[in-house]
Amino acid sequence: MTRRGGHWGGGPEPDLRRRPGSGGRTLRRIIGFFRPYRGRLGIIAVAILVSVSIGVVNPILIKFVLDNLLPGGPRDLGLLYLQVSLMVVLPVITSLIGVGQSYLSNVVGQRVMDDLRLALYTHLQWMPLRFFTETRTGEIQSRIGNDVNGVQSVVTDTAASLLSNFATVATTVIAMVIIDWRLTLLSLGMLPLFAYITYRVGKVRRQVSTLTQQSLAEVSAITEESLSVSGILLSKTFGQQQASVERFRKESRRLGDLQIRQQMIGRWFFALIGTFFSISPALVYLLAGVLIIGGDTNVSIGSIVAFTTLQSRLFFPMGQMLNVQVEIQGALALFDRIFEYLELPQEITDAPDAIDLDPARLRGEVSFDDVSFHYPVAAAQLAVAGEAAEAEATGRAVPTTVRPFALADLSFEALPGQLVALVGPSGAGKTTSTYLIPRLYDVDAGSVEIDGIDVRRVRLESLGRVIGIVTQETYLFHNTVLENLRYARPDATMQQIEEASRAAAIHERILELPDGYDTVVGERGYKLSGGEKQRVAIARVLLKDPRILILDEATSALDTVSERLIQQALARLMEGRTTIAIAHRLSTILRADLILVFERGRIVERGTHAELLRHEGLYARLYQEQFAAGREAVGA
Repeated sequence: MTRRGGHWGGGPEPDLRRRPGSGGRTLRRIIGFFRPYRGRLGIIAVAILVSVSIGVVNPILIKFVLDNLLPGGPRDLGLLYLQVSLMVVLPVITSLIGVGQSYLSNVVGQRVMDDLRLALYTHLQWMPLRFFTETRTGEIQSRIGNDVNGVQSVVTDTAASLLSNFATVATTVIAMVIIDWRLTLLSLGMLPLFAYITYRVGKVRRQVSTLTQQSLAEVSAITEESLSVSGILLSKTFGQQQASVERFRKESRRLGDLQIRQQMIGRWFFALIGTFFSISPALVYLLAGVLIIGGDTNVSIGSIVAFTTLQSRLFFPMGQMLNVQVEIQGALALFDRIFEYLELPQEITDAPDAIDLDPARLRGEVSFDDVSFHYPVAAAQLAVAGEAAEAEATGRAVPTTVRPFALADLSFEALPGQLVALVGPSGAGKTTSTYLIPRLYDVDAGSVEIDGIDVRRVRLESLGRVIGIVTQETYLFHNTVLENLRYARPDATMQQIEEASRAAAIHERILELPDGYDTVVGERGYKLSGGEKQRVAIARVLLKDPRILILDEATSALDTVSERLIQQALARLMEGRTTIAIAHRLSTILRADLILVFERGRIVERGTHAELLRHEGLYARLYQEQFAAGREAVGA
């Protein structure tokens, strides 16, 4: 599948395509995101090495100054001026280099963060519908937000910090050895033990970090579910506010306990390290004093001062390196969660030889040729659960077992200009069959074709451009009416937008809103009524002007007058186009060119309204149970 999406910053763009096992271990995958910025990383490395090398000169200069001034030294005033001048100039140069290095480090870190977010978002955009039916929105938001933000400090600071600290430690140790190897051994003798304990602490930190992020994702999911418009309406109408608070309180407390544990892991250990670093100078003075009193002429006052100065310069980066090891282990847990999503297979992708459909030449003939389809197990359970809820609401028998939710042996044609209606009991497979046309799912057997071309040979974006869908559950963005309409056609003129709105019988209502077309519709369009939302959705499809229309109960929330207006608009739109409608409204069924009757994933009857009534089968029974009752209600 071709890579989609933009890239922030210069240089080569990262490869956003990820497959299981394609990047090796987590660390190698992380390094892969830094690879496009090799040039800048090289400059940063050189700046760090230069800065660190300059930094180690000052303690050496202190030794030379003291040895110059103490009795027995050369006491050269010109040499003193030179030494002091270097002690003033070198820190200034180091600071300037440090500012530039810090800027470049932050630029690279932020670019990598952006690439990581973009890679994750892009990958999820092309995940199959099944993934989103089985994953809570809050969990997805937590991966993109909490997990990616959680690694920001590691990405932006750690690489440069590690190199800087390592170079500082290396150059300092070399200088200390040159001054006196015995004092150096005393100062560094405990470090191997500290390094081992740090490794053990880091492993525990990584495990706790994983649990913390899982709890954070749960809190995000609970928040998204309970504080969305739909969730809060459900909570208020069922009087479950306190239950929601209790659920949130329990998980929030668990998250707090985990975060406390995460922060406290290794604190006693690092306190021990800090104590050792604090008392080490005293041990150096002790050993140096013993050597001097014993008559060792290789140790001077200048050497001791220079050594303790180097020692103080060593302890901070050593502590940083040990602490960073623990932080990295915690961050690796977050990277594991991020790469877990990046490695999820994109089951529905463009074929290597995929083609684009030309809307100008497309007739729009849709054909199902012996199609069979089964949901994966988890999706099947969700489908049956939904069927059970609907059955309970309508008084039918509630399914008690999970059956494979499937379509079997579907064959039919929908020709340009035809209206094909899909009817049948709830859960019979009507909506599922329409999902196969835009490839929200792929068939298990047979084929779905448009103008004789298997949809699996058509690029997904091209397929999306020629198909328009209006569902029963309308989704509007938290944006203006105008931007919601332009989602279908960003380059549409205001005249075209108003024409589509008039055709959908919503233009006059939009003008009545406080800011007209610039009115923000609210979360999921909740500032509009159900009928208004559906008419906006229909206007959006009218603006798109697709060759193939799929209507899933598109007029279910409309009053009689609005429905009549919409039906007239849809009738004009359907001229020369293929329309497949899932509907229970009598007005839609009566004028269908072909009615397909579904039962348990199969087409059991087909024909016109009159033909199916004469057949006296399932359609006739449904008509008597649902449509006749509706007509009586209208007549009453």
